[in-house]
Formats: sequence, C-alpha cells, structure tokens
Amino acid sequence: MIMTISLALIGLAALLTIVRLLRGPTSFDRLVASDVLAIVSTAFLAVYSVMADSSFFMDVAIVNVILGFIGVVMIARFLMGVMK
Repeated sequence: MIMTISLALIGLAALLTIVRLLRGPTSFDRLVASDVLAIVSTAFLAVYSVMADSSFFMDVAIVNVILGFIGVVMIARFLMGVMK
C-alpha cells in the first residue's frame, strides 16, 4: 500500500516536472527540470525495485543517475558557452 502511494506521488512529481520542462521560460529552467526528471525517474526505479524485490531495477537506477548527471553537465557546459 505504501509503495503504491509512493509510486503515485513520484508519478505526480514526474508529471509536474515535465510541465516545467515544456513551459520553462529559459534554457536554464529546462536544464534544472531535466535534472529533476532524472532524479525522479531514479526514485521511481528504486521504489519499484524494492516493490518487485529485484536488484535489476536498482542497477538500472544507478545507470540512470550516471547518465543523467553526465547529460546535465554536458548541456550546462554547452549553455555556458552559448551565454558568453
């Protein structure tokens, strides 16, 4: 029951983050929203991993965090170059 409520709230957070990602007035707002979306998707995978009693989804969550971090750093470096 608690896991289901957690997944629903994480889904709501993902939906609100996607709205900010699409409506963000600046590129930096969209960058922060994409970083938050990576974190929210990782939280979803972690909760689902516990719920499914499978370590596979936790491995996927770790890869998701790494790729999300690398992607945000690359986009931030690009935006810093464009803003100069």
